[in-house]
Amino acid sequence: MARDQSQEGLLRDSERWSKDEAGHDSDSDIEATEYLDRGRAGTPPKHEYDQSFPTANKARQSGIIRCMGRRSRCCIGFLAAFIGLWILLSAGGAFVYKKYQEEPPYGQSPPWYPSPKGGIAKTWAASYDKAAKMVNKMTLAEKVNVTTGTGWQMGLAVGTNGPAVHVGFPQLQLQDGPLGIRFADNITAFPAGVTVGATWNRQLMYARGRAHAIEARQKGINVLLGPCVGPLGRMPAGGRNWEGFGADPYLQGVAGAETVKGIQSEGVMATIKHFVANEQEHFRQPWEWTLPHALSANIDDRTLHELYAWPFGDAVKAGVASVMCSYNMVNNSYACGNSKLLNGILKDEMGFQGFVMSDWLAQRSGVASALAGLDMTMPGDGAKWADGESFWGPELSRAVLNGSVPVDRLNDMVTRIVAAWYQLGQDDETKFPRQPPNFSSWTDERMGVLAPGSPSPQAQVVVNQFLNVQANHSVIAREVAAEGTVLLVNEGLLPISRTGLDEAKLKTRRSTNARTAGKRHTGKFSIGVFGEDAGPGKGPNHCKDRACNQGTLASGWGSGAVEFPYLVSPIEALRKEFDSSKVELHEYLTNKPSITGKDKVALEDLELCIVFANADSGEGYVKWEDVRGDRSDLNLQKGGDDLIVDVAAKCGSGSGDVIAVIHAVGPVLMEKWIDLPNVKAVLLANLPGQESGNALVDILFGKTNPSGHLPFTIGKSLDDYGPGAKVMYLPNGVIPQQDFSEGLYIDYRYFDKEGIEPRFEFGFGLSYTNFNLSNIRVESKKAKSALPEARPSPAAEPPSYSTVIPPKDEARFPSGFRALEKYIYPYLPAVDNIKVGHYPYPDGYDTERPLSGAGGDEGGNPDLWATYVTVTVDVRNDGPVAGAVVPQLYIEYPPKDEVDFPVRVLRGFDKFYLKPGETHTAQFSLTRRDLSYWDVVEQNWVMVTEGEYKFGVGLSSRDLPLTGRW
Repeated sequence: MARDQSQEGLLRDSERWSKDEAGHDSDSDIEATEYLDRGRAGTPPKHEYDQSFPTANKARQSGIIRCMGRRSRCCIGFLAAFIGLWILLSAGGAFVYKKYQEEPPYGQSPPWYPSPKGGIAKTWAASYDKAAKMVNKMTLAEKVNVTTGTGWQMGLAVGTNGPAVHVGFPQLQLQDGPLGIRFADNITAFPAGVTVGATWNRQLMYARGRAHAIEARQKGINVLLGPCVGPLGRMPAGGRNWEGFGADPYLQGVAGAETVKGIQSEGVMATIKHFVANEQEHFRQPWEWTLPHALSANIDDRTLHELYAWPFGDAVKAGVASVMCSYNMVNNSYACGNSKLLNGILKDEMGFQGFVMSDWLAQRSGVASALAGLDMTMPGDGAKWADGESFWGPELSRAVLNGSVPVDRLNDMVTRIVAAWYQLGQDDETKFPRQPPNFSSWTDERMGVLAPGSPSPQAQVVVNQFLNVQANHSVIAREVAAEGTVLLVNEGLLPISRTGLDEAKLKTRRSTNARTAGKRHTGKFSIGVFGEDAGPGKGPNHCKDRACNQGTLASGWGSGAVEFPYLVSPIEALRKEFDSSKVELHEYLTNKPSITGKDKVALEDLELCIVFANADSGEGYVKWEDVRGDRSDLNLQKGGDDLIVDVAAKCGSGSGDVIAVIHAVGPVLMEKWIDLPNVKAVLLANLPGQESGNALVDILFGKTNPSGHLPFTIGKSLDDYGPGAKVMYLPNGVIPQQDFSEGLYIDYRYFDKEGIEPRFEFGFGLSYTNFNLSNIRVESKKAKSALPEARPSPAAEPPSYSTVIPPKDEARFPSGFRALEKYIYPYLPAVDNIKVGHYPYPDGYDTERPLSGAGGDEGGNPDLWATYVTVTVDVRNDGPVAGAVVPQLYIEYPPKDEVDFPVRVLRGFDKFYLKPGETHTAQFSLTRRDLSYWDVVEQNWVMVTEGEYKFGVGLSSRDLPLTGRW
């Protein structure tokens, strides 16, 4: 692509971001010399390479060259990796060795410098004013401390930065995760994000976030590492999809924003993650999968804006304090060092006012990542876990002193962090006392050390106070789990009663069942419960980080999982709910029941069978059986499909009614059993958290009318989702290249485009009652116009500081300082040899880029959030019982030359409770952003002004009985 297009960021829809004039990413030529700043600051840059620094130089093609002159462990590490790679190649047999000799050009994102300063939004102005006063008093070492983690296991939380003691800024305590407080005791294990998304309930999204934050604050946590809106769910088998809210950017955006608001209502900083396009676990990190580099997600500009970055915009608009950048590359530039992503899109276009933190070890360079917009590195260690060596820490001090990192950039990094602290009211010591958390992530013992990752001698102190913070949050957990359960099939069987079936259903069943007709049913109603997923297994915390599938499934695994305080299994709740004087309950809590003798007779006499099956996944650093992060397919695991088929054939000798209950991290294929005649009801309970059994009983017995709707599409095969939906299980190069060539067409958008009939469409969900939609009205609020109003002038001015390089002594180890081994400090043992030298900043670094017309305030140009049209519909409960309804609005864009639009996209939903006969009016407010597409030439959100927008309103993406036009 031509140079002027690259510099302006003008992109063709079908192309990747281009290189700059030099042929490199704007980051790459910095990273090639970054290692110098660590050892010989002030000397002229030379091309010296370390295996952890991706560069554009041909020397990168040989790991042996990188080992020359290095410590021997570098060579050993390289040789081990090479041997592993050779084994992989030999075993796979599908790759050509030549592919592994060549690497793609590093960096295909256009440069965007310098990093925009925070402090332009009126909503943050007071916090920035306070932060400026504090930062202005900090020394260089204090500023570096605030931006750098102290190292893995160098605090009681999973992440801890350094304090600025003399000005009163404390260490921040950062903790996973999206569904509860990781590694903590006496906390609530909430339902996972995918279950929250399935509720389609804004109020519950907010309430869960708030309850989560109350527990975090009471445990001594400043920053929660959630919610998660990336991965979006491009791949239905993606290992961490369950942490997010569903495979649609609008749904993800609403759920993410409401969760952020709930968390931050309690003064806890929320972290929206992972920015961006971390859609699979395989090859997400360098060396985690033997390869020296992470996968590159190659995305065109329009797709990035309309799909993967969209929900992050909602979170920024909601005032999120922090954004976590992801492990993977985006267009062959690491996300945490990609200036276009962090500076151009996040900080300029979206107007993000908080701070960008790295995922744990996702930072791949020092100076380059600072210039590209990273503000905080976590956990502080650089290329390797727990080695005490950081890309920042003392090396950031050195880089500032030798002029590699401008003082102005460091000041903005620190100010963003301190401003977020003030913004959330964390200077109030009655809510956020200046002390470590009251629990340890690393031991269950009462006593321990404050930095267990250091081998240095330390005093034993109380690290676990075992404070119970659960309060009544089980109520919220149970409500979310129940409303997040989706009723997929119900042939008049549900709800059941405490006696099995109510009298009318029982009479009908026995009169029409050939096997039981004429028999005297004077005994108990016979029910069988099948499947390991119905039972407690070996307990919910049997496997570390929940990384195995045993017992009932209530969470995926990895850093997004928690220690369960308890888990109510389905069988436990069913035992309590059924009337034992009327029901004979038979339990087969295995996926391979061996039924002989009396059990065989009992099985033939069963009148109702409830079968449980599941599918699990998680983060890719751990493997369970053949599942390493990403699922290997979309089937039920541990023989779940065969179990359902077998039970359906034998339950009452094939005439008993069957209920299938599925717990899963995402879509599962149901084709082997969904059409069996006696499978009369199917429930998708997603990942329900600690109240699993109780919530399920609420639905099965009609205490709660099911109101969950699918946050993704359930297809009939993996092929139905398209070629882009398939996980890359084997690498296609030393830097795996994953082209998002399907563009906008993921999940239901692909099904619609290709005319594929799903098994259950996106947004689908049944109820025990019936709802009728009528009387659609469309009201224009503002006239159509192609482009948003002009970008407004900043509502506030960013703080201004001196740009003079500070005295060297500010980075010197204090006299008599006792340092812990491997703990990351900002200090240097010697500073006299540091000199300011010439540093090869990226082309155009000193020339500020034109500001985006899409930006201008927190969340972007305010006009993008203005309501342009409202749509209202009347919804009536025409059924026999009360229940909650989820009306959904989808838009169809007017046709426009050379612009491809999906058939329909979600742009509104509501949820409310209706009594029988009651009517309520649902209103959908559509913003300019909702009605626009990202124009790659204009580099702005553009509304179609010719033709009519079509609005479809209904109860799923393919059940849209009402149509309006604008």
